[in-house]
Formats: sequence, structure tokens, C-alpha cells
Amino acid sequence: MSASYPLVAVYADESCLGNGKAGATPGGAGALVEYAARDGSVRRFDLWLSEPDTTNNRMALRSVSDTLDAISRKGNTLSIRFTTDSRYIVDGMTQWVHNWIKRGWRRKEGAVENVELWQDAVTSLRSHEIEWRWVRGHAGHAQNEYANHLATRAAAAQDGSNGLVPSAFDEWIAAQKAGSTAAPDPFPDPSAFRPARPIE
Repeated sequence: MSASYPLVAVYADESCLGNGKAGATPGGAGALVEYAARDGSVRRFDLWLSEPDTTNNRMALRSVSDTLDAISRKGNTLSIRFTTDSRYIVDGMTQWVHNWIKRGWRRKEGAVENVELWQDAVTSLRSHEIEWRWVRGHAGHAQNEYANHLATRAAAAQDGSNGLVPSAFDEWIAAQKAGSTAAPDPFPDPSAFRPARPIE
């Protein structure tokens, strides 16, 4: 199978400062969005957001819904390869939500944690086809490390980009120490695109 629509690559990450500790836990989410230009170059955009008291899982879900909402504003249907180091997102979107929806948005054991955010995320992706891709976090993956940079910066500053803005990825990667990050992933090949099962 291959991409049925224009292909977009998204690299997203989340951060929660002091996650699991007492007191307020400010968090952030960040995303790097890549489009292939007609001349073969890659156009990049950034997105970031924050919450004053949150969790990693909440921020991971918002990295999905806010990013997909931002790239869907023109009403276009896209093929999206969404890369994250969150198993919560990848396993949730490829496995868990199908059963939750069949049960009326409930788990076998009871309520779904963050159910409103799961519902928002599912709504944001329904007009697209999506391939969910997991990468190991903090392992030198260039685009994932940059998304982490956006997320941690947003968590600390408690600010947001208010949608997509021109990316600073090139400047960021040029400033990294030699060997600290791998070369960026090339833009994905549309013929290698493998969408997940649609969420009904």
C-alpha cells in the first residue's frame, strides 16, 4: 500500500516538569511538521503548547490533536506519518481505542483515563489516513530530539506557538554537538506508507 493523499511527516514529543511529584507539574508538547515541496526540498514548521499543571499522557494526547487540527485547517485530507516516542499514543491509537469505542468509551476495568482528550485526538484524525511510528526517546533521533526541545521549552516558558510557525530545526541541529544526534530522517517515501486500521 502507499499514501493515498499528500504525505506529511509529523514528529511529536511531550514534557512534564516534575511529573509524579507533589505540587504543580507544568507541561508542554512540541511537534515538527514536514512537507515535501515540489522541487524536492522539505518545508518544516513547528508547533508547541503548554499547560500549567498536567501529565505526560495529557501532553502526548494534545500533541496529536493540536498538531492534526493545525495541519487540517484548510479542510484537506492527508496521509500522515506520525512519529512519537510515546507507547501510550502508538498502542492507544493502533489497539486500545478500537475496543474502547465498542464499549462506549470504557475499558473492561472501568473509565478511560483522559477520555475527553482521547476523543478529541480521534476526532482530529478521522479525515486522514495515519501511520503511527514509535521511536526510542532520548536516543539521538534528530527530529524526535527537536520535538523534545520544543516540548521542554514550552513547559518551562509556559507559552505556545498558536498554530504552525516556520521551523528553527536547521538552526537547532547546526548548534548540536557533533555526534549528539543522528542525521535527520529523510522525508518518507509515499510508496512505503502503511496506514493504521481506520478508527470507526
